[in-house]
Amino acid sequence: MFTIESSPLPDDALLGIYKQNGAYTDCYSTEISGAVTHPQFINAFYTTPVFKLERLILKWAVSKPSSDAEANLLSEGETDTFAAWSVENRGENQLLLCDFQSRTRSWLMIEPVGSNNRTRLYFGSAVVPVKNTKTGVSSLGLAFHALLWIHKIYSVVLLFSAKSRLKNQRA
Repeated sequence: MFTIESSPLPDDALLGIYKQNGAYTDCYSTEISGAVTHPQFINAFYTTPVFKLERLILKWAVSKPSSDAEANLLSEGETDTFAAWSVENRGENQLLLCDFQSRTRSWLMIEPVGSNNRTRLYFGSAVVPVKNTKTGVSSLGLAFHALLWIHKIYSVVLLFSAKSRLKNQRA
């Protein structure tokens, strides 16, 4: 997992608007040999065993089931909903999803690296502050701060799993 690194958001990242607006954002990246298409990355990411566990939790906890076939439809741009998310924005090489409570965002992006036939894979998140109706102060909340370390580890595991899945699909 040492091949996954915390990175600054690329200038053209769809997630950048959230950073500009004061939300918590993060970005992780890694490189893989060969050309990877954005649909391949999306499909690999959402069909890893690690993410399938999250999908199972979402099915039971919030009645938001999903399947590998639906992940494929999302990757091909044939649906704008997947499990607990809906597409907020798409680009040629990136996808921004919003959760059903409009509290978090998930972002995936690829970019070719130089001329050496490599692809950089990005995964990032945003957590949008909630305004307290009594005080008018926006905050991410105590639970967010208490669980942030888990989120960071999980983000690295998710990207590492997607990279491994892509490598295994080529073997």
